[in-house]
Amino acid sequence: MSYEIYLKKGEEKRILAGHSWVYANEVQRIEGKAKNGSLATVYTHDKRKIGRGYINHLSKILVRIFIRDDSEDTEEFYLERIATADSHRKALGYSNAYRVVFAEADDLPALIVDKYADYLVVQCLSLGIEQNKDKIISALVKHFSPKGIYERSDVAVRQKEGLQEKVGVVYGEVPDEIIIEENGLKMSVDVKHGQKTGYFLDQKENRYAVRRYATGKSVLDCFSNSGGFSVNAALTAKSVTAVDISELALANVRRNAELNNLKVNTLCGDVFEVLRNYKKEGAKFGLVILDPPAFCKSASEIKDAERGYKDINVLGMKLVESGGYLITSSCSHYMTLPLFERMLVNAARESGRRVRTIEIKCQAPDHPSLLCAEETQYLKFFVLQVL
Repeated sequence: MSYEIYLKKGEEKRILAGHSWVYANEVQRIEGKAKNGSLATVYTHDKRKIGRGYINHLSKILVRIFIRDDSEDTEEFYLERIATADSHRKALGYSNAYRVVFAEADDLPALIVDKYADYLVVQCLSLGIEQNKDKIISALVKHFSPKGIYERSDVAVRQKEGLQEKVGVVYGEVPDEIIIEENGLKMSVDVKHGQKTGYFLDQKENRYAVRRYATGKSVLDCFSNSGGFSVNAALTAKSVTAVDISELALANVRRNAELNNLKVNTLCGDVFEVLRNYKKEGAKFGLVILDPPAFCKSASEIKDAERGYKDINVLGMKLVESGGYLITSSCSHYMTLPLFERMLVNAARESGRRVRTIEIKCQAPDHPSLLCAEETQYLKFFVLQVL
């Protein structure tokens, strides 16, 4: 008999609204017995069926619901879900490099699929998805006919699922460098060693938006990673300097600039220290870009993260010439939009500069968010003018 999960009274509201996660502390009782990672049916306290999802007794998220009808989790099921997700992206004009599947937002919780030209990268982030990986890979091969598929399941969340981290080729062959096209530019992607799945696809539209603010200006791109912002800015800017603590990342910046016959200066160092040194020197820039890694990865780190974000933004604001721009972002969903905006207000006050908001943006449309699941809306991107 498969697992049957009965929720406590009132705990069904969020899930009936479309959220996928059922937490263990929301459950009144469990009936039946089956393999951990298998499909479990979730009911309200008064026995109304909500849907089915993979169960994991080792995780605080007991069940991740993704089937709300009578479907079975066959290879054909995955093929249909993947094809539906892909059709949404193609309808928006994506073709060469984009996120194909964004987990809960595409009704495939804990599964990430990114497309880089003729290659795919997958992340399997739950026990149930891991146990059905062969079906998923087969469905991806049938839909895309890729040259290769690489797995980047090297993320800490797998430990919470009782899983070890995994990386490696799971289909075909995958080269060390993949050249993609983004915003009319060529970009080098290292899916084997780059951050996340090799590249930050969620900022593609925001990188394009940088061009208008960089026009004719000296640009300082902080936490540059592989140089997506730097290369876009170099198309219109007077000069661009990319700063990152990783020399490997800066080598990738230079490679991407070279691919597009553009010039980007690179500076290796801790961004906080670099900005303080620029301030001591009295340096000014027409555009400062701050795209740091997530400063908080749990709710308990929010206060420390807010201080970190404020410090870096105060420094950034002080380095912008009058009338210039500060572009600043956060990729942590714990740092919500209201929290991030409040931090910017405090940073402006502390910097002694008058600052006005020009644009507020979020993640690219191939990373859709569910209104019922605030965790899927994570990227904040502000364009500020410093007066």
